[in-house]
Amino acid sequence: MKIEINIDDKFEETCISISCKSLTPELHKMLAMMRILDRQFAAIRDGETFLLDVSEIIYIEAVERKTFVYTKDGVYESGLRLYELEEQLEECGFFRVSKSCLVQLRSIRSLKSDINRRIRVTLDNGEVIIASRQYAEGIKRRLGILPA
Repeated sequence: MKIEINIDDKFEETCISISCKSLTPELHKMLAMMRILDRQFAAIRDGETFLLDVSEIIYIEAVERKTFVYTKDGVYESGLRLYELEEQLEECGFFRVSKSCLVQLRSIRSLKSDINRRIRVTLDNGEVIIASRQYAEGIKRRLGILPA
């Protein structure tokens, strides 16, 4: 892969151009990550690709090697892995609550202690996610319940 960067005062806006023989899965991932930086997220539902605003995402879950994105409007699938999304979306208010789930901080309605130091996280859409004990303390810190 060859990368060229041209820096010049005459450019008023940043423009990224990709020249390729075909769109490979790696290029799709790279494009998805660039869209996330622009606060957009490409996801698939019923064979159609949608550009979602990151603010619309309630939570993201990995199930059987697939990554699902949940919004108030429905469920979408992403080609990115959960750890890749975690890295890209952390600054947008997402954090890991279990081995297989990322939650948008703003979408949390309530928390309730559960057995074995786990936490029941109720989201704005009414769904309940179980936060594992491994991540429970970090969640409380992130929400300001425990001191940093």
